[in-house]
Amino acid sequence: MIRARRPCKISAMKSFQLVAATVLLIAAAAADDADLGQRQRAALANGRIVPLKALLDRIEADYRGQVLAAEFDDSEDVLIYEIVFLTADGARIEFEFDAASGYLLKTRGSGLEGARRR
Repeated sequence: MIRARRPCKISAMKSFQLVAATVLLIAAAAADDADLGQRQRAALANGRIVPLKALLDRIEADYRGQVLAAEFDDSEDVLIYEIVFLTADGARIEFEFDAASGYLLKTRGSGLEGARRR
């Protein structure tokens, strides 16, 4: 014979603790994003990184399509710009640039050669 399980009851205090923990996690993530933005602005002002716009302009000049997203990553020893690009044919390409030099480190995805402007 299979017994039905009773619904799990969570006390009001436990519910409050779960909600409070979720709010704290969201606030911490927002603070990390704000801090990352401040670090990026400081690195740009100090000449430690190239402007993101210069890389976006370079991609759009070399390839047919549009930039979908761009992200600055300073979690490693190397400062990185990650740029997601959608080609005119609908292929998704990810570019990874060294933010200090503007050097293209790698690309991920397919269809890049077909999107190249001639």
